Amino acid sequence: MKGLTRRRGRAWGIAVGLLMGIALLSWQYWGKQEAAIDPARLVKVEEGTIARSVVATGRVEPITKVEVKSKANGIIKSLQVRVGERVRPGQVLAELDQEDLAARLREAEAGLQAAESNLTAARAQLAKHQVEAEGPDIPFTRRYLERSERLHRDGVLPQQTLEDARNNHDLAVNRQKIALAQLGVSEARLGQAAAEVAQARALVDRAREELTFATIRSPIEGIVLSRDVELGSPVSSILNLGAAATLVMVIGDVREVYVRGKVDEADIGQVKIGLPSRIRVETFRDRTFQGKVTEIVPLGVNLDNVVTFEVWVSIENPGGLLLPNMTANAEIVLEERSRTLLLPEAAIRYTPQRSPYVELPPQRAKGPRAPVPIELGISNGTRTEVLRGLSLGQEVLLP
Repeated sequence: MKGLTRRRGRAWGIAVGLLMGIALLSWQYWGKQEAAIDPARLVKVEEGTIARSVVATGRVEPITKVEVKSKANGIIKSLQVRVGERVRPGQVLAELDQEDLAARLREAEAGLQAAESNLTAARAQLAKHQVEAEGPDIPFTRRYLERSERLHRDGVLPQQTLEDARNNHDLAVNRQKIALAQLGVSEARLGQAAAEVAQARALVDRAREELTFATIRSPIEGIVLSRDVELGSPVSSILNLGAAATLVMVIGDVREVYVRGKVDEADIGQVKIGLPSRIRVETFRDRTFQGKVTEIVPLGVNLDNVVTFEVWVSIENPGGLLLPNMTANAEIVLEERSRTLLLPEAAIRYTPQRSPYVELPPQRAKGPRAPVPIELGISNGTRTEVLRGLSLGQEVLLP
């Protein structure tokens, strides 16, 4: 009996030891499995705002920028403004030496006076020929000739007196014929003299205008972006050389600026006029400026087998903080969602059929890790919107 009791006690001890061993092994297994999950691999589903966007990188430029050039040739005599100074429309920027231009004006005015004198003489000559062409002496010489012929027939008047009367009448008729012939010539000379006056007056106007061109004024309101000449610099006229004329200054209105950026051909189809944009510059790293797409250049540029398209993004520039040639990144917002569930892109896995899913930690899934299918929304390349399958604050495993 005692032996049976000892055998039963020994069996019970063995059973208890086996149960404790199994419990210990189970605790070690599951503890190790839970401990094997690095906290750095756990991420939470968060709520926030996400946007799908395209970035156009370029430089800030004023919408209105003018290259100021002179309409007159000359030498810079004075400069009235400095770089960075704000100017108004019509404000004097620079002045050229006016001595040569003033001499040209005096010469043109003298030529005009001479032309006007010639015109006056031509008018007097025409008036004289017009009077002579009317033959005012002919009626008197004719009546005197007729009376002389009657008196000669009556034997009262000698032959010589009759001949003198006939000669005087013939001379009056000849003068009329000559005047009639000269009348056309005088009218032509009058027209020529009038044309010379008009030409001389035009030269005076041109010389006077060129004299005003010696004072270079601002065409717009803005800031002097560059001053390309100094005192004594020679300046060529834009009227003579066109685009090759001397550049005096560059003025830009920085109240309205834009970024002229490049967008890859893979993204340009999604960019539309009027899309909002967020602009950041190196100078103000903690500040975002608002803008919108105002122009898309339809002609692409191929550089090193990469095709890009130029996009203009206009920017609100309060206080003129953005200056020309600042490097800027314009984030063109294609689509934006607020107060939506977000998950890091790295936490998303895909089945062979490209269906998205995530893995939950075992202690949350109450068993072996299993894939949880989810539905995705938009992505910005770093984070992705989760439409279905997860809840706010839920933890998922990174690969």
